[in-house]
Amino acid sequence: MRDSAKSISSSSPDMSRDIVISVDAMGGDQGPGAVVSGLFMSAKKNPRIRFILNGDQAVLSPLVTKRGLSDICEIRHAEEVITMDDKPSHAMRNGKNTSMWHTVDAVRDKQAHAAVSCGNTGALMAISMLRLRKAPGVYRPAIAILWPSKNPSGFNVMLDVGADIRADAPDLLKYALMGASYARNGFNIKKPRVGLLNVGTEEHKGRPELHEANDLISETFDTTDFEYVGFIEGNDIPSDKIDVIVTDGFTGNIALKTGEGTVNLIAGAMRDSFKATLLSRLSALFAMTSLKRLSRRIDPRRKNGGVFLGLNGTVVKSHGAADATGISAAIKLAFQLAEMNFDEKLAARVASATSDGETIKK
Repeated sequence: MRDSAKSISSSSPDMSRDIVISVDAMGGDQGPGAVVSGLFMSAKKNPRIRFILNGDQAVLSPLVTKRGLSDICEIRHAEEVITMDDKPSHAMRNGKNTSMWHTVDAVRDKQAHAAVSCGNTGALMAISMLRLRKAPGVYRPAIAILWPSKNPSGFNVMLDVGADIRADAPDLLKYALMGASYARNGFNIKKPRVGLLNVGTEEHKGRPELHEANDLISETFDTTDFEYVGFIEGNDIPSDKIDVIVTDGFTGNIALKTGEGTVNLIAGAMRDSFKATLLSRLSALFAMTSLKRLSRRIDPRRKNGGVFLGLNGTVVKSHGAADATGISAAIKLAFQLAEMNFDEKLAARVASATSDGETIKK
């Protein structure tokens, strides 16, 4: 791969340059074959993308050659793999020779613009925090995901969904700022509407830290071009009332897993219903176009990729069970964020909000 080992520039993005994505080939449930297939799908759509592929060279070389990716993909051998059962503390102490560690280090050493991994979420966050460090003013980084919604964009941004189960009022304020910046810079939502997830919209409901966070966010957002809509409830998550949902990682992760389980339940029930009788099978044929449209809209693979916000570098966590389509979607998101130097813009926004109480438009 051309100049892959050289440091990349941290200056303003040059729209004609190649974007290098560092990919963990060994962490996903579907194996390296699905990862390389995802790279192939991305490369077909985007001639400006290049890859650093981290993992077992003996396994990866034939897959890369078969897909014709040798000219745009450098393989970096890593002997070990972090499993889904490994604890984050174990990964931090013993993960130096793993594909995940190498993947993050490529960003740290400025040899890649962004990293993508399907591996263990806790381990990836721990290694990313250790190697990239937290951005100035950030105490707890957050994982932001895209939740299907009624908005014209088709999704809402939600954070945190599992980076840290705790979050006090200042943390929730940082999440609001980071989420709004992500929506604005990543998806061109000019004036993102931010809501704070609570058990009700009434001011007296919820835990004390939510009341404090509500006041902090209200005061901060009064001086910005982002709109704070106040408390929202669980049924507002997929609505068009907001663009960004702010919550702690414990609540966010439960909501995320509940949503995924509900989608799977409904999809399975629909399949069973359409297979029940001959008439229902005929009905399915007539409804096929509409069903495909619905499936495409709620397909989690096409919104795959949780972004670690609040680090000195861009890391995208793909779903562990992602197939080639899901991995390609995560790579696309990493490319878009890297192209605009998103991590630098995010760091500037958070730093400006913590330096003297004032925020700047980014």
